[in-house]
Amino acid sequence: MAVLALASASGSPGVTTTALGLALLWPRPVLLVEADPTGGSNLLAGYFRGTREYEAGLIELALTASDLEDALADVARPIEGTTVSFVAGIRSHTQARAVRDLWAPLAQTLADLESTGQDVIVDAGRLGMHGSPEPLLEAADLALLLSRTTLPNLSALRSWAETFRRGPGDWHQSSVILVGEGQPYTAREVSGVVNLPVLASLPDDPDSAAVFSRGAAPPKRFQTRPLARALTSAIAAIHSTIAGRRTELLEGTPS
Repeated sequence: MAVLALASASGSPGVTTTALGLALLWPRPVLLVEADPTGGSNLLAGYFRGTREYEAGLIELALTASDLEDALADVARPIEGTTVSFVAGIRSHTQARAVRDLWAPLAQTLADLESTGQDVIVDAGRLGMHGSPEPLLEAADLALLLSRTTLPNLSALRSWAETFRRGPGDWHQSSVILVGEGQPYTAREVSGVVNLPVLASLPDDPDSAAVFSRGAAPPKRFQTRPLARALTSAIAAIHSTIAGRRTELLEGTPS
């Protein structure tokens, strides 16, 4: 494993909730990067419920003149009691321009973290926004599009899925994570429409999602809740997909 990037085509399907949920259940040390260009740290305001102040993040990375690898270690902050660390996003959408030139060199720095035994999950927010971190999506070992299954969501997903297939880098190897499958369309129906594989489906489980999105107390038997089980299954599918693609590259076969 190395770098995983999550994004949405429209609306709010739960990219930040899913990214944090994956990170907290990840089997290895992992760095969570808040790269949403709309500004404001959902992690600080949501999971930490505003009790943790902004100290450093992407904007400090963009302004540093030192080695980016060392600077990344300086701005990363731990989530106590876990093997997760995070880089807070920009504080305002007005800072999006300031980090525009950061994405490409940061992509290489994040890829290099694998040699240290650390994986990376990038929350890229909604696609098409000014300052969107497209180089991080292009360079990721796997880019995942999150979507609900309503017609408006699928219309946007279909448009961006075509862009992914025709885009540079590994975008054409991306996959979909569905939220609320069967409301009303199934994973098979969605895959057929957007011509991308559905890697995993996450259930509507508001009580569990609130743990990640707003720091709510975990419900009883949290690990057996539908969302926690689905995230664990998604992690297994992510690892299997990346391992398979790397094997194909080593063998020189088309993906």
